[in-house]
Amino acid sequence: MDILLDNPEVEKQFREILAKIRLLKNGETSAQMKALGVKYKINWGASIISLRDLSKNYEKNHLLALKLWNKKWRESMILATLLDEPDLLAEEQMDYWVKSFETVEMVEQAVANLFVHSKFAYAKALEWCRGKKHLVRYTGIQLMGRLAMVDKKAIDEMFEPFFEVLLPLTKDESLSQVLYRSLSIMLYRSGQMEKTCGLFLKQVSELDEEPAKNLANLLLEEISDMQNE
Repeated sequence: MDILLDNPEVEKQFREILAKIRLLKNGETSAQMKALGVKYKINWGASIISLRDLSKNYEKNHLLALKLWNKKWRESMILATLLDEPDLLAEEQMDYWVKSFETVEMVEQAVANLFVHSKFAYAKALEWCRGKKHLVRYTGIQLMGRLAMVDKKAIDEMFEPFFEVLLPLTKDESLSQVLYRSLSIMLYRSGQMEKTCGLFLKQVSELDEEPAKNLANLLLEEISDMQNE
């Protein structure tokens, strides 16, 4: 990653944001998240809506985002995804952030707010689908689905390489939900993508593993309902 020199104005904004985060503290929400197994180094319990509102008071700034991420608070990291500049994202930064993810919430925020707008989005999504860590693979699948949703100008062929790496992932029950969501989005992109997904899902249905069969059956039923509408 590039080494950026700090500057007083960014440092002032950084300190100001940390103070404002503390004012958004909600101990009950933080406790509930912890009880559900959603754990962070520091979690003030601020809502996503309040963090989005806070981010609107600041211009996007790459250095500010890096400082917020490195603070390692839940709220500062979410704000980092909201305030970073997609054009300045380096592959090394994306990999570093993804490898440090500890919750699905952070995956979803980083993908929706930042990664999907990166010029490396397709390449990194495909690479992460081949990853070894659960949340790395999860991020790849989530980003694939998000790209299918928001990149309306992309040709269907941009998504074809994913089908070559997704087959073994369908056997992992812990990925079933994100696979279902992302593949559901993909099959609604176009008639051609619906056919491609259908052929892929027939392959999945022939696997021995129960999670794969269940996923395939759910999505094939969805395709059938679409065709009967």
